Amino acid sequence: MAASTVLRFTGIVLPDGERRTFDVVGGVIAPEPVADAEVVCTDGWIVPGLVDAHCHIGLDSGGAVDEATTEAQAIADRDSGALLLRDCGSAADTRWVHDREDLPRLVRAGRHLARPKRYIRNYGHEFEPEELPAYVAQEAQRGDGWVKLVGDWIDRDRGDLAPLWPRDVLEAAMEVAHAHGARVTAHVFGEEALPDLIEAGIDCIEHGTGLSPDLVGLMAERGVALVPTVKQLLNFPEYAASGEEKFPGYAAHMRDLFARRKETIGAAYDAGVAIYAGTDAGGVQPHGLLAEEVLELTAYGLSAQDALAAASWKGRAWLGFDAVLTPGAMADFVVYDADPLADLRVLQHPRTVVLRGRVVA
Repeated sequence: MAASTVLRFTGIVLPDGERRTFDVVGGVIAPEPVADAEVVCTDGWIVPGLVDAHCHIGLDSGGAVDEATTEAQAIADRDSGALLLRDCGSAADTRWVHDREDLPRLVRAGRHLARPKRYIRNYGHEFEPEELPAYVAQEAQRGDGWVKLVGDWIDRDRGDLAPLWPRDVLEAAMEVAHAHGARVTAHVFGEEALPDLIEAGIDCIEHGTGLSPDLVGLMAERGVALVPTVKQLLNFPEYAASGEEKFPGYAAHMRDLFARRKETIGAAYDAGVAIYAGTDAGGVQPHGLLAEEVLELTAYGLSAQDALAAASWKGRAWLGFDAVLTPGAMADFVVYDADPLADLRVLQHPRTVVLRGRVVA
């Protein structure tokens, strides 16, 4: 359907739970009924467009992929209801996605920033610590308001996870990013890198399995968000097994982080840390799994309401997009046959996906 077509939807609109009828015209929610609107929906549950707050468009396990593969990734996300994607690092230049009306809205973080031989090959820029502020400035200008650091990775000499960056360099990098209007996030599995990252002024932590009670309190106090990628955490035993022969200390560490992951992330939730849903799709994870991510969050202690909010209205507000479907808001939403708050498995079966005022799936 063309964006110029006037479409009418009736249903129970979340998060307020009220039954409403609204029209969509010109890609936004109309302020009042419009004559001759085409009726698309007369019942159902209408949810603001879902958010995958940690994915990788244009990337697979080997590095950058071509545009056709990138398009297929984006469509898989879109058809699952994920209409806003925060791309947490890609080796591909995916700015062209912004020009596609039929693909999800994309918030890019540029390439991962890492040190030589301290991250996945072909993924990021690799350089020595003193160069971090300059690379942060570069990626802040190339991205869409985010920069992605690799906070820790296996140190082959130590045989275990270790931080990549000294504290003074991190402080300088945060200052540079914020001066450019960008927020900073970091991949962190273990414990050791977290204090310096949080105290240096980072805005978000990805994974966060090494968090301690003191640190989750500091995160809550400073407004540092957490995207735990709980489906990705299920791969920790596999990572441990693959490193067992060469790095037994790392393997044991990963198994320990895995064993206490629910307690760790649950403690962050209980402390009031803002948690958002992200699948980590595009590396080893396939795209289109956001519904499963939301469901898995409840195993970590989140209520159904908070798990869905993390992947919809709260996630949208965090990234600076319209959070609720009020007059004038962008018409990005998903219609379901049943109430997802009563059973989050409903999210796996969207009836209608509307993006920029068009029915796209």
